[in-house]
Amino acid sequence: MSTTTTTTTTAAHDLFGSLDAATFAFTRRAWVDAAPARVYDLVSDVSAIGRWSPNATDVRFDQGAGPRVGAWFSGRNRKDGREWTTRSQVVRADPGSAFAFVVGGAEDGIVRWSWTFHPQGRGTVVGQSWQLLRLDPVLGTTRGDLDTLRDYMTNSVEATLVSLAEWIAEA
Repeated sequence: MSTTTTTTTTAAHDLFGSLDAATFAFTRRAWVDAAPARVYDLVSDVSAIGRWSPNATDVRFDQGAGPRVGAWFSGRNRKDGREWTTRSQVVRADPGSAFAFVVGGAEDGIVRWSWTFHPQGRGTVVGQSWQLLRLDPVLGTTRGDLDTLRDYMTNSVEATLVSLAEWIAEA
């Protein structure tokens, strides 16, 4: 009697060894009714992120720090009924043009969040990007986990950009 065992590997179950962190990234854009310098000031004031982000609260620069390269800040995040604190470091701060930070810090960070600001008409096209920098089991252990995370973050960014545009329009 012989037994044949078939192993099926699907993309959803691919483990870390076969994944490339760089493939887990996206950018979304929205037009807002404010000049690039104004939008930069709002976004780079990380303490304001909770006004338009569905996931981040209680975000603050470290004592004496501000929106400049090398500065650190902490924030609370929530997802699926869980809450946790992150430490992030500013890696780009070009007033009126771009702002970026890395969760976990520039040296060993896990995710890069970037914002760009381009004038268009009387307002600004705001781009928000999310890029996984390295694989870490805290984010998931399979392609399916990371695809789900990227999709969740895409929805979060889209909600953030809509809320930012609405908040600016009402201010």
